Amino acid sequence: MVGMNLVHLIESHSEELANGLVERLLASERTSDFRNIPPDKLRLAAAELYRNLGEWLLQKTEAETAERFRFVGALRAAEGIRLHQFVWALTISRNHLWRFLQRHGFADTIVQLYGELELIQMLNQFFDRVVYYGAEGYEQAIAEGRFGKSVPQPAEAERLPFLAV
Repeated sequence: MVGMNLVHLIESHSEELANGLVERLLASERTSDFRNIPPDKLRLAAAELYRNLGEWLLQKTEAETAERFRFVGALRAAEGIRLHQFVWALTISRNHLWRFLQRHGFADTIVQLYGELELIQMLNQFFDRVVYYGAEGYEQAIAEGRFGKSVPQPAEAERLPFLAV
């Protein structure tokens, strides 16, 4: 993939990206429910995702993505995050990443420009799947009466990717 330089740039700036994202989430009235989640937990999850973005974009299967983000959606429902705030947090996450790429984009040639466009397309597809599977997991949790109730978490729960806020 030609856009791998940008993926590596994102991965190497994972802490900076995570800090900025958490600030945006906690400042927005549209994501006020997230103020009930400890900022360090949000920051850790965001940094983990950004550090492994290449893996999520290039190596994870559809089934792995579906499983992970259904769980994240169900977890957010159990934490009492309302669906519209969950979806808006995903929008903030996507936009935050795009702004970073706009500031750091460095296409000097048509090949580099193609790589940037390829990465943007992959990120769009990824976020589309995150929203879809996250909402699916959320709806399942609601159907099971788990809104605002704690749910058993697998050992990996602390390492869940944040983009599915």
